[in-house]
Amino acid sequence: MNERGQSICHTVRRRLRRDAATRTQESSRFSWKGRWPMSDELSNPARRRQQFSVDDYVAGIRAGDRTILARAITLVESDSRRHEVQAQAVLQHLLPFTGRAKRVGITGVPGVGKSTFIEFLGCQLVERGQRLAVLTIDPTSSRSGGSILGDKTRMERLCQLPAAFIRPTPSGLSLGGVARRTRETMLLCEAAGFDTILVETVGVGQTEIALRSLVDFFLLLLLPGSGDELQGIKKGIVEMADLVAINKADGENRLRAELARQDQAAALHYLQPATSEWPTEVVLCAGLTGEGIMDIWQRIEKFYLVLEPKGVIARRRQEQSLTWLNDLILDELKRRFYRDPCVQNRLLAVQQALLRGEITAVRAAESLLAAHQENHSGFTGTEN
Repeated sequence: MNERGQSICHTVRRRLRRDAATRTQESSRFSWKGRWPMSDELSNPARRRQQFSVDDYVAGIRAGDRTILARAITLVESDSRRHEVQAQAVLQHLLPFTGRAKRVGITGVPGVGKSTFIEFLGCQLVERGQRLAVLTIDPTSSRSGGSILGDKTRMERLCQLPAAFIRPTPSGLSLGGVARRTRETMLLCEAAGFDTILVETVGVGQTEIALRSLVDFFLLLLLPGSGDELQGIKKGIVEMADLVAINKADGENRLRAELARQDQAAALHYLQPATSEWPTEVVLCAGLTGEGIMDIWQRIEKFYLVLEPKGVIARRRQEQSLTWLNDLILDELKRRFYRDPCVQNRLLAVQQALLRGEITAVRAAESLLAAHQENHSGFTGTEN
């Protein structure tokens, strides 16, 4: 190889090493445990380092700045106590501008077609002049603490619409994490001017209990001929639904979908409606073709048209606020308990005694609670 060829090879190898180092730096910015890195942050390091004040967040959100909205959502998702103080200040300022959006929850087992359904519905709503926020909740692994957060990749058309905002959120390792993150994110989106908010989660059981406490209308998607009719009743998800839709009811699935609709409708006769004065019905739809999806939206609009003047929606939201208050108190008490030095000092010994059979679980709990109470008998302040 001549001198010129050696020079070219050397240049190529240097560029490959540089590109590999750059990709490593970029990948290190992804944290799957509590936030979704924003494209603006990755492409603009200067903006990533910029620190916003409470007034900056409030003004940006009210102006509809999507980047500042995304940064504010990251703020409320943070586990840092310092970030929590700032996030609560932002929410307090924005509170008068919230509560005007339709809050709709959508759930179903993996593979039921939630993303396809939401994308078709979302595109139609945007075409009709609505501003739409889609909040997707992904399960968090109890082993690694991570979440995939891949919903945006399954809604490519909707992602490209300026009037649509999609935010994947990890559920965390507790129901309180689902409720807190999602509820505060909904408030931020409402303050930013979105008039419809869709909250989507995987229908695997306990997460739906938290989701039901966040939304006005709860839509359950089922698959035809997969046994979801009975499984849904076992999990108690069906009795929380305001509408049940058998998805993928097209082509060869049409007959099976109709049979599933009849079976599900028959089963609903034995359950109380999720919302008073609103009967839960079963319908067919096909997310791929869009068949029946806008009929479902018309039913949702009728839900608000009928029940909002009667105060049903307002009462539900008031009850949800009280439930949220109780959940936050319980979560904070649990956090303080396990961070108590006295509890931490005795916890291992008590656990070992329990495992050796020297003490019952009730006595073990009483011992730790007594240590916590004794350490905080005169405590009235707020923990840092």
